[in-house]
Amino acid sequence: MVSIQMRLLEIFLLLTRLFSDRSSKLDVAKERADVEEMTRMFKPLGKFTHEAVAVNGLKAEWIVPPEARPERVMLFLHGGSFNAGSIASHRTLAGNVALACQARVLLLDYRLAPEHPFPAAIEDAIAAYEWLLAQGIPARQVIAAGDSAGGNLGLELLLHLRDHKRPLPSAAVCLSPSPDLTFSSPSWTTNLKKDLMLDIRKERKSLEIYLKSVDPRDPRVSPSYAHLEGLPPLLLQVGSYELLRSDVEQFAEKARAAGVEVTLEVWPGMQHEWHFAADFLPEGRQAVARIGAFVEAIYARVD
Repeated sequence: MVSIQMRLLEIFLLLTRLFSDRSSKLDVAKERADVEEMTRMFKPLGKFTHEAVAVNGLKAEWIVPPEARPERVMLFLHGGSFNAGSIASHRTLAGNVALACQARVLLLDYRLAPEHPFPAAIEDAIAAYEWLLAQGIPARQVIAAGDSAGGNLGLELLLHLRDHKRPLPSAAVCLSPSPDLTFSSPSWTTNLKKDLMLDIRKERKSLEIYLKSVDPRDPRVSPSYAHLEGLPPLLLQVGSYELLRSDVEQFAEKARAAGVEVTLEVWPGMQHEWHFAADFLPEGRQAVARIGAFVEAIYARVD
C-alpha cells in the first residue's frame, strides 16, 4: 500500500504542475533552477562530509559517511535530462546512498547540454572512472551509480569499458534510469497522466539539445540498443507510475537474455526518482536501504 506521505507528495506535485508553464518550450536556465530548488526541499538521512576535488580537470566531490569502508568506492552520475543537475542538487541523494552503502562516493559535475551536447557527458564519466583507477583503486572495488539521465550514463560507461577492454566495476546501481532515448515503450502512453515528475514534451526537447544529430537508437546513447553481454550485476529501481517504467523493464529483460545478472525492482505507486524524498517518504528510505543491501552483497563477493 502506498504511504500517506506519498499521497501528500502527489498532491504537491499536482499543484506544482497545475501552476507551472504548460507550454512545450524548454527554458534550460529555469529547468536548472527548478531542479536546484526542488532538491533543497529534502534533507539527508544522516551526517556525512563532502570535499571538493578536481578529477581530470572536472569538478567533483567526495562524499564520505562516518562509517565508510575505505575499500568501497562509488562513482555517482547525477540526473537532470542531460541539461540540469549538479553536485549541489544531488549531494543529499548521493549522501543517502553513501550512508546506506557505507561507501565513499565520488559525485561528478559533468558537462551539460546545450553548451556541451553528446558525447561530452559520457566522456566526462569515462574520465572520472579512469581517474579513480589512476588513484590506485581497483576496478573491483568500484560501483557505478546514477539516477535518471545519470543512470543512462552509468550504463553507457559500462558498455564503453567493455568494448575498450577496460576493467569493469563490480556492479551498477541505476535509479529511475533512461536506457532507451526513443521514448517509445508502452509506459510513455499508459503512464502519461500518472507520472507527475516528467513532462514528455520537455523531455523530447531536452533530447534534441543533447543528441543534436545523433539517432536516439544509437547504442552510444541508448543502452537498450546495444549488445549487453559481459556487463556486471545491475540493480534497476523504477516506479510503477513512471514514464520510463517499461523502458527499464525491457532493458532488464534484454540484459538477462544476454546473461547479465539483473535485480529489477518496480516500486508500486512511486513517481520518478522518489528516492530524493527519502527523509519524507518511507518508500524512499526503503529503496535506499535496498541499494545498501545490494551493494553489501556485491562487496561480499570481492572482499
